[in-house]
Amino acid sequence: MRTAMTKPMNKIDLPAAPTAQVGKLIEEFCPQGVQFRALGEVYKFNYGKGNTIPTVGGQYPVYGSNGVVGTHNEFNSENSPVIGHIGAYAGIVNWGHGKHYVTYNGVICKIIADFVTPKYAYYQLLKQDFNSMAHSASQPFVSYDMLNKVQIPIPPLTIQKEIVKILDNFTQLEAELEAELEARKKQYEHYREALLSFGDDVEFRALGEVCKFLRGSAITKKKTSVGEIPVVANAPGPICFHGESNRTGETIVVSRSGAYCGLVSFWNQPIFITDAFSIYLETTLLKPKFIYYFLKKNQKTIHSMKKGFGVPHVRVKDFETYSIPIPPLSKQKEIVAILDKFDALVNDISTGLPAEIAARKKQYEYYRNQLLTFKPLEAQDAN
Repeated sequence: MRTAMTKPMNKIDLPAAPTAQVGKLIEEFCPQGVQFRALGEVYKFNYGKGNTIPTVGGQYPVYGSNGVVGTHNEFNSENSPVIGHIGAYAGIVNWGHGKHYVTYNGVICKIIADFVTPKYAYYQLLKQDFNSMAHSASQPFVSYDMLNKVQIPIPPLTIQKEIVKILDNFTQLEAELEAELEARKKQYEHYREALLSFGDDVEFRALGEVCKFLRGSAITKKKTSVGEIPVVANAPGPICFHGESNRTGETIVVSRSGAYCGLVSFWNQPIFITDAFSIYLETTLLKPKFIYYFLKKNQKTIHSMKKGFGVPHVRVKDFETYSIPIPPLSKQKEIVAILDKFDALVNDISTGLPAEIAARKKQYEYYRNQLLTFKPLEAQDAN
């Protein structure tokens, strides 16, 4: 059995020191520093239209308080930032690409200055912490008064354009990595479905015939001791850490209750299980990782096994009758080896694409802060 991993994408080559070129331009065009101007001199701010999000479909993206929320057949802004106006996302900045429609819970930013390029001003907006600055009443909101008073540096247009070029390269690379990750996830799901689908030539047994189920031990965060052992319960990751373990080795865990009830996870280290149960094999006919991948393939079905109207939960007895295939061990090992590679690529936060994306984001934020920070002209004059 062979599968082909797609070739990695062609990455954008970023300069080793993106600030170097900008530094040279600063020395040439503004060695004494730059002038700061209020955002009210750069942008005219208006709240978006309507009191509800438009439901009419159309060719223009609709921006709300946190990005695109739909489409519309009209537009009220073009190639400009959109700032979240009210609610949890008040102050969050997005770039409204092309013609777009801004709803009532977004702020339209119309450039009114010929000494600033829109994209440079957008990146300066991103650098501001409007979310924490938002006024708080019944819910947070961003006011014109707050926006108008914020001061931003205005270097010469040549420098602005160079900064935008560098930062656009970072954001384009990040977008390409995100797209590649999404493509690899789909590829992973395709192969997992194909590799774990079996016909009548393979024996099936109930999970309860070949496995035993052990519930976790009750513990609260306050009762944990100091340590680095993950406490596994009803969440995608550890809910806290502990100084003791109640499971070691290869362990399949199923969350018992709450929003993530039925979530299947695999651990190969000491852990402490609480609001969950573990599945142990009582046969040499199956490999634990193979069972994990088979259950994970059917994660949606397992989530649908939840019971209860208040706090939903899954029951061990429903898993005891769950039917699983038992192909030859050599086949199981081959399948696990293939899926391990895909899983590491799309999920591993230390070596896979998520790790590279996280690293690029940190790199982008670092250089964005460096490139958009200038010494005020008046401070230079005072020296």
